[in-house]
Order: sequence, then C-alpha cells, then structure tokens
Amino acid sequence: MEALQQRIIREGRILPGNIVKVDGFLNHRVDAQFLGEIADEIARLFDVTHVTKILTAEASGIPLATVCAYKFGVPMVFAKKAKSDNIEGGLYKSEIFSYTYKKKVTLICAQDWLSSDDKVLIVDDFMAKGAAMRGLIDIVKMSGAELVGIACAIEKGFQHGGDQLREEGYPLKSLAIIDQADENGFVFRQE
Repeated sequence: MEALQQRIIREGRILPGNIVKVDGFLNHRVDAQFLGEIADEIARLFDVTHVTKILTAEASGIPLATVCAYKFGVPMVFAKKAKSDNIEGGLYKSEIFSYTYKKKVTLICAQDWLSSDDKVLIVDDFMAKGAAMRGLIDIVKMSGAELVGIACAIEKGFQHGGDQLREEGYPLKSLAIIDQADENGFVFRQE
C-alpha cells in the first residue's frame, strides 16, 4: 500500500535494535481516517463478506482492528495479556514471547467470544518475528473457528516472521513489508 509506505517514510523513525516507531499515526496517536483507508485495503485483499469476527492482540492492534470491525460490520475481539476479574468461564490461552516487551506473555480470550461457528480474520498493526500472530492463530484453532486470513499493516520482513507463516500456508497479507530499516532509511519489499 503506497500511502502506508509514504507515511512510514515521512513519520516513522528507526530506534536502536531495529525498532520501527510509527506511533504518531498507527498505535499511540491514532489517525482514524487513515486506519479507515487501511481497512479498505484489507477488504480489497480478503473476502470479508463471510467474516464473523475480527481478532487482534492487546493493545496496539485494537485501533486498526476496531476500524476494520466497524467497516466490515462484525464484532472485534481482542486477546488480553492479563486476566482481569471480569473475565468469567473458560479461556483460550496461548503463551508467546513479546518482541516489544522482551518477555513471555499469555494471550487470553474468553471462550464466550469465539466459537466453531466463527470465520475469523486476524488483524494486527505490526509484525516482527510473528509470535503474537502465532498466539492468535492458536486461539482460533482452540476455538474451532475457521481462520479466513491474517492482515497486518506493517511487517518487518527482515525478521522473517511473516515469511515463515506464509511458508506454512497461512493466508497472510501485509500492507507494507519493510525489508531494511537502518540509518539509511526504509527499504520496502516490492510484491
């Protein structure tokens, strides 16, 4: 998605450790209108007419997933990273290693919100090594739902998480794949 690549070039920053910072429009300060454009592109890439749920992970995936859910007319469910007192009943749980927080976390989703009747589109803002995506895939499998696809706004291609998921046959589409991010700027994969 050319508009997303241009936004990354214009507003993104590269921090030590190849951290790509795009929090000015995607996942801290949120440009909701631009997220609407991203949602439109996701709808172009996937047949969203049969999707019954959008699934993402807490917390930075929530804005994009919410806009997608609104545009596609379906509920959004997010996997929490901590169990709160208001979650009752059975839980789907998947332990992952968070690249962002450099520690293990457990993604938790109440069984009430995903079932074998659902057709799920996973939507997330960012992917590095793919651990969060794998955790969300695990939750979909545990629920018995059908995984319709995986949509990611920005993928760090040089960390190969997305490449591995594609090699395993998962229907993953990323709107901007960064193959290099360093002092010379960003290099995007051309597909």
